[in-house]
Amino acid sequence: MWLTTVRARQRLAKEKKLFSANSEGEIPICLVYPNRYPVGMSNLGFQAAYKILAQDPRCRCERAFLPDPDEAGVLQRTGTPLASLESQRPLLDFEVLAFSLSFETDYLHILDILAAAHVPLLARAREEHHPLVIAGGPAAFLNPEPVADFIDLFLIGEGEELIPEFLERYAQVRDARLSRTDKLRELATLAGAYLPELFTPQYDDQGRLTRVDYSGDGEPRVTRRLIMNLDAYPTTSQILTPETVFGDMYLVEASRGCEWGCRFCAAGFMYRPVRYRSAEGLKQSVAAGLKERSTIGLVGAEMASQPGIAALCEFIGQAGGRASPSSLKADVITQELACALGAQHNRSVTVAPEAGSERMRRVINKNLAEPEILRAAEWLVGSGVQSLKLYFMVGLPTETWEDVEGIVDLTAKIHAHFCGRNATVGGLTLSVNAFSPKPWTPFQWEPMEELPSLREKLGLLRKRLARFPRVTVDTESPREAYYQTLLSRGDRRTGQLLLDIHQNGGDWWSVIQRLRRAAKSQKTPHPAPSTQHPAPSAQRPAPSTLNPDFFVHRRYDFNEVLPWD
Repeated sequence: MWLTTVRARQRLAKEKKLFSANSEGEIPICLVYPNRYPVGMSNLGFQAAYKILAQDPRCRCERAFLPDPDEAGVLQRTGTPLASLESQRPLLDFEVLAFSLSFETDYLHILDILAAAHVPLLARAREEHHPLVIAGGPAAFLNPEPVADFIDLFLIGEGEELIPEFLERYAQVRDARLSRTDKLRELATLAGAYLPELFTPQYDDQGRLTRVDYSGDGEPRVTRRLIMNLDAYPTTSQILTPETVFGDMYLVEASRGCEWGCRFCAAGFMYRPVRYRSAEGLKQSVAAGLKERSTIGLVGAEMASQPGIAALCEFIGQAGGRASPSSLKADVITQELACALGAQHNRSVTVAPEAGSERMRRVINKNLAEPEILRAAEWLVGSGVQSLKLYFMVGLPTETWEDVEGIVDLTAKIHAHFCGRNATVGGLTLSVNAFSPKPWTPFQWEPMEELPSLREKLGLLRKRLARFPRVTVDTESPREAYYQTLLSRGDRRTGQLLLDIHQNGGDWWSVIQRLRRAAKSQKTPHPAPSTQHPAPSAQRPAPSTLNPDFFVHRRYDFNEVLPWD
């Protein structure tokens, strides 16, 4: 494959690996990111997992990604299987394919990659010679059920300790020459391992999940793995390449979790308890990063609350670098932090009010008063920050039109302060998305608002905000939020829909629309109570009869069993 080989070599030539990888191990493992190379290599968790695997003396780890469109076309036309980045070895020849899952919307690409690799899509269709297909990452420990039929084994939780334990156990079962089934049963005894074939969901006549039958040994509960001492495992950029979103940055993870408990935010709950890296540990990571890049991207759910953040940013500036923190909570931004960021000529800083009115911010537990938001903006801009990016949502629970108008009013006040006749800021960028309920959050039971209403709200905001010069409004399509919610809150039956979409060339909206129309014509508000599984050799079941609205627009009962329970 000339195209894929040349492109792989070009990408490898541009990479700078900051660690030594082992090449002598006996276990061939391919770490797979279910999106294209630039997206995968921008992901700090993927890089961290790769380093753990690549440095383990027991395995030889390579990487693979969703092929670029031109590559995918050539692979399909020629019947050539998808190969790894490093050696161009077919994925079918690896013993383990390990998927790193960060976003639900990448679930479909798991099927695309397996199909391109000539690996059976359904776990139950795989035979002894096929690779074991495992998966981990944030999306997996939010809700793995939509892809449970395609994954042999999940590793649930943070991987710094879990991945080496998996490798040790896998080496043992490999040496014992166990069958595929026995290997998986033995690997499932690891704390944090989830073997879907041991769990069978049961539904009532309304299509609601009523219980999950367990056929394995021991307790039928999966333990989410957490690392309590983050300083023991520095998480920083491990491979630098210009072909990423953060190509000019060296990324440093500062914390996991968030202390504020915004009721819509999965990251604030799935990573509890909140854990911060020490100031000394962060300085060491930053010092190493400044040898490679002048910009240090500080990664965390909310960075203004990080202990010592202003001093850390000053440290970066004094060393000749620039600190680029992720989102900042307005009421904990200090003048010291604002001055440190402004002095380093930061072009843009992100603040997330999330809602326009104080009432709505109280509902979502984003307890920000308007004067605090304006004060933070004033400090940032007054210190030299050139532009502000503001995050908002529409469709939040209990939201009224007055709350939506509040986004316009708040933007107008910030604009009047900083984009007026004597402008001190280059511009405002508003990113406005529809609310998508997430597992493990206090809003996990809430329905997503209907699409026509969301379109009307977003249209109003675009129209009302168009009159302000130097204000840019970016909005996500409500369809995208619908798809995301479906995969976030779906149960195992959602896998049928993913199979339909894969068979339909990835056109997920046309499949969803067909299913919605069919459900309305049959007046069935819920999916079928049970799933008819195909024969073991089948690649896909019959076309889905799922009603997607059941998972998206329905309010879940507080006492019902949830797929992620």
